[in-house]
Amino acid sequence: MNAHGLLIVDKPQGLTSHDIVSQARKLYGTRAVGHAGTLDPMATGVLLLLFGEATKLSSALTSDRKRYVGTVAFGRATDSHDADGATTQESEVPPSLLEGSRLELALEAERQRTLQLPPAVSALKVGGRRAHALVRAGATPVLAERAVTVHSLVLTERASTQIAIEMVVSRGYYVRALARDLGAALGVPAHLAALRRLASGPFELGDAAPWPLAAPISLVSVVEAARRALPSRVLTSDGDRRARLGQPLEANSFETDAPDGAELTAWLSPSGELVALGKATDAGELRVVRGFQPQLTSTSVTAKPL
Repeated sequence: MNAHGLLIVDKPQGLTSHDIVSQARKLYGTRAVGHAGTLDPMATGVLLLLFGEATKLSSALTSDRKRYVGTVAFGRATDSHDADGATTQESEVPPSLLEGSRLELALEAERQRTLQLPPAVSALKVGGRRAHALVRAGATPVLAERAVTVHSLVLTERASTQIAIEMVVSRGYYVRALARDLGAALGVPAHLAALRRLASGPFELGDAAPWPLAAPISLVSVVEAARRALPSRVLTSDGDRRARLGQPLEANSFETDAPDGAELTAWLSPSGELVALGKATDAGELRVVRGFQPQLTSTSVTAKPL
């Protein structure tokens, strides 16, 4: 039996996101498992596992904002900008460095950031190869800055050589790079000593199951996951038929109005099944972006392990 739905897990330290996916495939007896929003091995917290039809929600779930708590330690820099990396630089932290206005100015500059240079030790591809593989081979990959948004950044604790922060950031933001850039702004090496993801979009740590699981548990249905993550619209009977065929729709194809400011929306059948994700084109047409098998989206099942 195939499983379809979303599983929110609390990733432990020391495992990659792919490790969790591999374990979930064995536990639920299906190859159709992916994840939305990678967490580094050092990081813990909310990881979204997608099963079956829910894998079609990956791009929508990955693009949502994330909330973290983390610790930045000063006095040591690493090649990966986190505690798991090899030390590249060490120095004494001047007394009272983290007590003055320089730290506040550096944090404020980060709040205003719109472009960020990703870490070289990352899964981004350069010339068809992962950047971290190039680093391990002795190369120095050249990465381009990426557009990011820092929705909020709060200093929650400070000590003589480290600070604790809580932040909400956009897709593509690396908290490891924050540690690197704060160190550069203050003139001392730094790295990310700890990181925990508290939320990925609307899915929070309080919803997460501790990992590993002793046995399969029920999944959040695909339609419920879509409705929590995206604005939704209800199709008319004719709109339902046209959407299932992948045909363009018009405003009168829906029972409900378009949500204000929404680009991508979940399109639901009159009976509440998830039919498609759709959006308006520049020409004003309403087009299907991703279609679903509605009969598989409304219920969540637990498959027997292999």
